[in-house]
Amino acid sequence: MSDYDSNPFADPHASSPFADPSVRQAAGSGAGNRQGALDDYNPFAEGNQTRPANQGSSVPPPKPATQPAIMTPSEDPPPYSQSAAQKVDTSELQRRQEELEKKAAELQRKEQEIKNAQYAGRRENNWPPLPGFCPVGPCFYQDFNVDIPLEFQRIVKFTYYLWGFHVVVLILNVIGSLAYFIEDTEGGATFGLSILWLILFTPCSFICWYRPLYKAFRSDSSFNFFVFFFIFFFQFCVYVISSLGITDFTVGIISGLKMVDNNVAVALIMIFIGIFYIILSVLSIVILIKVHRIYRSTGASFQKAQAEFASGVMKNEAVRGAAADAAAGAARSAVSGYGSENRY
Repeated sequence: MSDYDSNPFADPHASSPFADPSVRQAAGSGAGNRQGALDDYNPFAEGNQTRPANQGSSVPPPKPATQPAIMTPSEDPPPYSQSAAQKVDTSELQRRQEELEKKAAELQRKEQEIKNAQYAGRRENNWPPLPGFCPVGPCFYQDFNVDIPLEFQRIVKFTYYLWGFHVVVLILNVIGSLAYFIEDTEGGATFGLSILWLILFTPCSFICWYRPLYKAFRSDSSFNFFVFFFIFFFQFCVYVISSLGITDFTVGIISGLKMVDNNVAVALIMIFIGIFYIILSVLSIVILIKVHRIYRSTGASFQKAQAEFASGVMKNEAVRGAAADAAAGAARSAVSGYGSENRY
């Protein structure tokens, strides 16, 4: 049996390590010490409950977990009160919202007017803005934002305001002429003419030089530009003559200076009216220069104005009917003359 238990690969001459006497003595003594220690250990004895197995080393007990320090306020916070900075003022936002809504409604109205004009082929007149109970309705259509390009709206509006100032000066001319007539009976003709100029020049100035300028910028019409230049230059000359007051047509600076000896108040009124005519003259020459500069930059010419005038005349139904009647009459006369010659 011993042959089966032996290691066939072991060295037969090597001795077993456990056969060493020192090893056997250490193994026996260690087993005896452990047995004695186990026999002497009492887990319920005092001082052995928390004694570790290795009495030579001491492990400190774990420290208990501590909470982070929390600072306590020394005094209570003041009571909450809503300050002025925390109050939200919505009045300004509401006002802006109302303005935006008004602008949106105005744009929508203008778009609707443009669509209606396109469908109907014409636009509803809106100037002068007369009340509904007036028996006479508006005569013209005027809307700067719709008709006039954006870069020309300023000059057209300025001309419109100049026309309004022109009407105001004509009214002041009537007042000054009345004062002149009250002070001097020789001012009767001047007062009568001032009323005539107010009634006549108020609509004529609007139709003869403001509307041509409006239509010139609306449709880039050379013909309307020429009409404006011709009539407005004549209006400028009238302003210069009226400011001087050298005739009985209007009161002015010279007639006012003559009136100083009789009545200073009336003389000052007449001189101020002459100054207003001078202001009109200066503004008129400025507008003439600016409009002419714009006119030259658009490439317009007199030939283009002639072509526009000819096409406009031929588009008129009355002119075309008269031309057709004249041509038909000439043709009938020619045919009748040719027939009479054949009879003879």
